[in-house]
Amino acid sequence: MKKEENTPHKPDSISDVHKKIGLPPPVHPLISLINNTTSKIDIEKLRRPHILSFYKISYKTSFKGRVRYGQGYYDFDGGGLLFASPNQVIGGHDETTLDPGYTLIIHPDFLLSYPLAKKIKQHSFFSYSVNEALHLSDTESATIASVFKFIEDELNSRIDDFSQDVIIAQLELLLNYANRFYKRQFLTRKAVNNELLQKLEDVLEAYFNDDILLTKGVPTVQYLAEQLNFSPSYLSDMLRSQTGYNAQQHIHNLLIEKAKEKLSTTNLSVSEVAYALGFEYPQSFSKLFKAKTDLSPLEFRRAFN
Repeated sequence: MKKEENTPHKPDSISDVHKKIGLPPPVHPLISLINNTTSKIDIEKLRRPHILSFYKISYKTSFKGRVRYGQGYYDFDGGGLLFASPNQVIGGHDETTLDPGYTLIIHPDFLLSYPLAKKIKQHSFFSYSVNEALHLSDTESATIASVFKFIEDELNSRIDDFSQDVIIAQLELLLNYANRFYKRQFLTRKAVNNELLQKLEDVLEAYFNDDILLTKGVPTVQYLAEQLNFSPSYLSDMLRSQTGYNAQQHIHNLLIEKAKEKLSTTNLSVSEVAYALGFEYPQSFSKLFKAKTDLSPLEFRRAFN
């Protein structure tokens, strides 16, 4: 029984989701807005792990209890947004009670023939985990709630030749607000981000000063994210907001500093420096070094000496 409960369920369609939680069929087969602000809908039936076949944007009017944020827990009384995309596994919730609120479910086919079909994949918060939700102030919550309410009214009032255009426009507005509010969140979490930068530096220094570099090669963004308990895209967004560089660029910057150190203080050949820094092929090292410094490793050594 326990194994069955942990086996992810994959709803075949939006209609399947409605049926699972006891709702009538959706007005539109490719998009649905579930309103749990006033009526009690048994969302618990979807709390077991499930695999999405569609985009899911959930607005919750409040996060009750402490909200986990990266490696820490923070008190936040306002509402929040959670994002998920097709083929992600969604599990249960632990510390935080996520109801009431709105849940918007969008099948990818609903976006076809619109620029949003490609653009939506560029929003990195769709790959964030639930521990990295977008927390909203009261004013921001009111703004987001108004967009959800507009979409709900449009779906419930009529479905005609203009409905899809109108809803797509509201989706774009919702995502634009999400981008704006995430930028604000990165800034207001400045203390957390400063701690993150220190931990990032510690992780990279430990990696470069250990034999792990020789056995596993150049550190990856995925490795850093796992060490810091963030998703790769969220880690890069936080770093970019604070330093202007994403996670990959931070790795490359440190690689170049270590390379300069070895080229200027040792007699190692360029190939030996490359292998010492975890590169499988010296050509890859030389290409990166040239791109970052406008000098080849040998040119740098000669200029330094």
